[in-house]
Amino acid sequence: MAKPLMILISGPYLSGTNGDEVAIAKNLKAMEDYALPIFKKGHLAVVGEWLAWPVIRQAGGDSHASEQFTEYQYPVAHRLLEKCDAVLRIPGESRGADLEMAKAREMGKIIFNSIDEIPIRS
Repeated sequence: MAKPLMILISGPYLSGTNGDEVAIAKNLKAMEDYALPIFKKGHLAVVGEWLAWPVIRQAGGDSHASEQFTEYQYPVAHRLLEKCDAVLRIPGESRGADLEMAKAREMGKIIFNSIDEIPIRS
């Protein structure tokens, strides 16, 4: 593999949290915990929320309950997906992650279901 892959980490964010900010932060951390292992394999990981929140805040949103969050979170993630080479779907039920996976398949992206499936870049 000549160039590093940009890998979108997709998994639960709001799912199963009932809007609890501590639980949401835990879900985000679960996705972020894959960033270093992916980097060590020679690739670069991204999480959609990293790019969505600046857009949401600039539009006036300040919480997960804001209309701006609803308006921009998925569209930002889907634009990011267009730039990614692959997706890592981490465990956990998530309607949003399932939508991302369907889009990724439509786009012909590489799908990984485990960190172990990601090749080491030599």
